Amino acid sequence: MGKAEVRRHGRADEGELGDAVRQARGGDEAAFAVVYREVHPMLLGYLRGLVGDDAEDVASETWHDIVRGIPRFRGDGQAFRGWAAAIARHRALDHVRRIKARPRTTPLEDGATEPMTAEDAGGSALENLSTRRALDLIAGLPQDQAEAVLLRVVVGLTAPTAAKVLGKRPGAVRTAAHRGLKRLAERLDGDGGSRG
Repeated sequence: MGKAEVRRHGRADEGELGDAVRQARGGDEAAFAVVYREVHPMLLGYLRGLVGDDAEDVASETWHDIVRGIPRFRGDGQAFRGWAAAIARHRALDHVRRIKARPRTTPLEDGATEPMTAEDAGGSALENLSTRRALDLIAGLPQDQAEAVLLRVVVGLTAPTAAKVLGKRPGAVRTAAHRGLKRLAERLDGDGGSRG
């Protein structure tokens, strides 16, 4: 399959996302729902790579900022992904600073949620196994490589857009992503491709 033929499963094209963003800026709630469904899984994956289990909390803060700022946003689908990723990154960095200032001393218990049925738990475990393994491997990369891989692969940003998020040159982002992906491939080959 050629490069031009590769399309990430379930991802809207940038024109569709751009149209939904323009409509959402005007207050169209259905369009905002499309934007959220399209962008949230990628942002959540990016945030898991940055803050681990606190990703959901940071994502909700990110969406709060996105909702407040979307009327002023101008750009296409790719620019929106970059803008949203930049907000997520800033929120993640704020979160890390807060945690360092006030570290948790005891784990929180999550007794307020409904228990999963065996079917839900099994499906969720299978669905998240490869994602969690991939994010664990990415988290083991040097920070510049991890962020470049997350932005390029998980969020789906172009090198110039990812470079704006990171405050680097596009070539530096391409190089970091390439090195990170190469290092991940070496680790997987070293594991014999085993899954954890």
